[in-house]
Amino acid sequence: MSYQFSLKPVNVPHIQTLYRTIKTAIPAVGTEEISRTLQKFESRSMQGQMPIIWDSAEDFTIRDKRGNRWIDFTSTIFVANVGHANRHVANSVKSALDKPLVHNYAYMSEVRVNYIEKLVKFAGPHFEKAFLLSAGTEATEAALKLMRMHGQKIGKRKCGVICIEGNWHGRTMGAQLMCSNEQQKSWIGFTDPDIHFINFPYPWNCDPQNGEEFLQQSLDLLESKGVDLNMDVCGFMLETFQGWGAVFYPDSFVKAIERVCKDKGVLLAFDEMQAGFARTGKSFGYEHYGVKADLICCGKGMGSGFPLSGVIGNSEVMDLPEVGNMSSTHSANPLVCAAGLATLEEIERKNLIKESERKGNLMHSSLNNIKKDFASRISYVLGKGMIASILFKDPDSGLPEALFTSKVCERCMQKGLLVVHTGRESIKIGPPLTITDDALLEGISVLAEAITEISAEV
Repeated sequence: MSYQFSLKPVNVPHIQTLYRTIKTAIPAVGTEEISRTLQKFESRSMQGQMPIIWDSAEDFTIRDKRGNRWIDFTSTIFVANVGHANRHVANSVKSALDKPLVHNYAYMSEVRVNYIEKLVKFAGPHFEKAFLLSAGTEATEAALKLMRMHGQKIGKRKCGVICIEGNWHGRTMGAQLMCSNEQQKSWIGFTDPDIHFINFPYPWNCDPQNGEEFLQQSLDLLESKGVDLNMDVCGFMLETFQGWGAVFYPDSFVKAIERVCKDKGVLLAFDEMQAGFARTGKSFGYEHYGVKADLICCGKGMGSGFPLSGVIGNSEVMDLPEVGNMSSTHSANPLVCAAGLATLEEIERKNLIKESERKGNLMHSSLNNIKKDFASRISYVLGKGMIASILFKDPDSGLPEALFTSKVCERCMQKGLLVVHTGRESIKIGPPLTITDDALLEGISVLAEAITEISAEV
């Protein structure tokens, strides 16, 4: 993220609404001192977010110690699906602490049994088993291992995995090898010759009706380089949507991948970190494509802020590792299982799958109205359910415009709204699924105000 947010307090108009309070300069006094301390003692890789010192967060509201209050359109990057500090989740974890039972390695516990059973049922009837971990990148690594073990079992000559350019799967070695960004994985010192990349069907370079043809062109190119889909490929790994812009694939593209997988003995895996657990108006985002996944990799909204991730699949694939071969120190510990179980219970109790669909329609309709008002500035509004992105462009050249976008993010912060700053031409929006309609619409109106003001200033 190249844009540097100012740490100096700026006098901004004070705001007091039902959902927002801005009563100090922004960033608030003291922010710079805290930031400097972090810069002194913490790796700079953790820096770069907008300068708010969070003091508390509840449901869809963020507060600092100075009495300022923001509407949250980030869910801390799509983690707080059931709301920040959800009371049922918190009480469930507290019960585990009070029991007391904090950790039990891979030994059995009742809460683990209850959670795993409910998780697999939540995933859908063609899934049978799950494996729990602590972070999303571990889940995608586990899926890579499972796909390759399956390829070996069925006699593949090579265990190649086909990934999509621009997708993101995590920061550990295997996960980053499945990402196409050469600069970000240069630290590894090598690339895996059996991880292959095909083009992403962006709406600006692929007609939604021609997704199968678009895929075939990429596969033909792979085969021209000597990759035999029958013998040299064991898996496809797809981020359910391209993360930076909430860009979904054309249905025809993913359906064509599913047909290839069935025909060639290849597993189809989805990275559902941002898309899962009711975020898109479905239990999992891949369901929008009308296909069956062999593996889904989960995290973020799975644990409502507690370090919980996992892989879900059928028994044949999930049982490929021998006993003890894929255990992890913190897998399935009582605290995260309690959080995960309570999260699923809240999704069901609050009907958040349907609510995400309904509120998503409201959100996207409102965002598309903004797009009409700023046709020279906004090229696309993308996403499904309660995940959206606005892609900005330069009004003269039509090229992606990152600087303008960062300034809009900053102005939103000054007005009591927190959006996801990607560092490029997109603003991402993903409020907690529990946000009220009024707060959602107020936040969108703040976003429109910020775009209007920054447009006038530049």
